[in-house]
Amino acid sequence: MTFAWYGHLKYRNSPLWLAVVASWGIALLEYCFQVPANRIGSYQYSTAQLKTIQEVITLVVFCVFSVLYLKEGLKWNYIVGFMFMVAAVFFVFKKW
Repeated sequence: MTFAWYGHLKYRNSPLWLAVVASWGIALLEYCFQVPANRIGSYQYSTAQLKTIQEVITLVVFCVFSVLYLKEGLKWNYIVGFMFMVAAVFFVFKKW
């Protein structure tokens, strides 16, 4: 979803309708994988855990995408915010 949502920002001069159509095409392909993955994963994890896994994967992919594709740096406050999300993973997956 990262490429579908943010990839078009590198081509801001292209028509918006083209960005929307391309993004939907990419997103459709990703949904074809995500929906079965959630169905299979739901036998092992709760929905909150599945969402947490998805967000962590998305965040890691976004960081790499942002630096390598969009050529934007990661600032220290972004890193601190991401670390709080890592702490959230601990609380979601900890057996209390």
